Amino acid sequence: MNETKTFHIITFGCQMNERDSETMAGMLEEKGYVRNDDPKTSDVILINTCSVRENADKKFFGTLGLIKKYRENRPGTVVGVCGCMMQQQHIIDTIRAKYNWVDLVFGTMNIHRLPELLDNLTNERKKQREIWDSHRGIVEGLPADRTDAFKAYVNIMYGCNNFCTYCIVPYTRGRERSRAPRDILREVKSLVRSGTKEITLLGQNVNSYRGTDDTPGCTESGLSVSFPELIYELQDVEGLERIRFMTSHPKDLSPALIQAYRDCPKLMPHIHLPVQSGNTEVLRRMNRHYTREDYLALIGRLREAVPGIAVTTDIIVGFPGETEAQFGDTLSLVETVRYDSAFTFLYSVRTGTPAAEWKDQIPEEVKHERFNRLVDVTNRIAAEKNAALVGRTLPILCEGESKSDPGLYTGRTPGHKLVNFTASGPVAAGETVSVRVTASNTFSLLGEAAIG
Repeated sequence: MNETKTFHIITFGCQMNERDSETMAGMLEEKGYVRNDDPKTSDVILINTCSVRENADKKFFGTLGLIKKYRENRPGTVVGVCGCMMQQQHIIDTIRAKYNWVDLVFGTMNIHRLPELLDNLTNERKKQREIWDSHRGIVEGLPADRTDAFKAYVNIMYGCNNFCTYCIVPYTRGRERSRAPRDILREVKSLVRSGTKEITLLGQNVNSYRGTDDTPGCTESGLSVSFPELIYELQDVEGLERIRFMTSHPKDLSPALIQAYRDCPKLMPHIHLPVQSGNTEVLRRMNRHYTREDYLALIGRLREAVPGIAVTTDIIVGFPGETEAQFGDTLSLVETVRYDSAFTFLYSVRTGTPAAEWKDQIPEEVKHERFNRLVDVTNRIAAEKNAALVGRTLPILCEGESKSDPGLYTGRTPGHKLVNFTASGPVAAGETVSVRVTASNTFSLLGEAAIG
């Protein structure tokens, strides 16, 4: 009798990587593997890498060093590395030179080949390394082991055409390509039949989505569908309760999408709209294709259309050449917009991007000092925005019991704020309950659910 084999996946980075890991888990389970929470005792260990987050190289190679120790104790363990970092030649060269014991190396565009690569590893008795440097279409119908039963990530497009000067994504995930709307709708309807209440549409720039159906299906054959039009179609999916999306590029956010917020009650009143800098000259050097004034006008139109919409953002501190005055423009923009929360990043060099070659890099101590000032401002405003919700009753999609605070449930407001709450009776994950906000802090809310 064959012993059941196990797998463990370590995921770094964004929601796109999390979704890729769900697909890899689904493919492994179809081959008979069982998920194992302990990498030390797993038969297959995969690291799904990220090139965007700070210190990505250091985290990846540090993790690989730990796994080498696990493998020494279990020599038969298969170790694979995949994801964005595997699309960078200098990373591949380092693996070949210093980590040649790694069995599988594959990139973002051939994740669907994982089962075949595992079979080849066994049959050919040699390491499998397959990186595609250009896309070969979108592979549909792959299995997935979803993290949650009631909410799901749904890819609507892959790649990016923007080429921001600090960003490696266009080089690691390729050019933009959109899924056919019929395939997206088919996936969403299947998820809803399985109990999904909330979907988050994923793309490096969802505003650039342009899907076309080439056969009759959920939309007219040959019809080109824009991102706002896709939202309207999803609004009509019976049983779906909440629609979210990540991430939206300011230069492509259309009046039609703003109108969709008005017309589609399932589209949640939250937008993640990365600004990156509050200074127009820095934005130009970043190749962002909008000005400070453009961005502020966009925020104004969103808030006029959807009063109370939650706005979150990404901000980079210490971009090459950034002066103190230019950083001051970022601080003043944050004060003007008053974000509900912000992901703040120290600029870090990404090999292969234009900005990595520029000579006017900002000293680390200056970047850290500015970063601390920015965090102080964003956290203060976030705390003030949360405090303004105390006393209000909001519909919360319960995500289950709180992992950090026994006795409490946890969930999200329509504006995507985290709420930990008490309830007089049991609340199931995926159930929407009315919660009165009783207290707040910088990053979350406290509340009481009205049951019965």
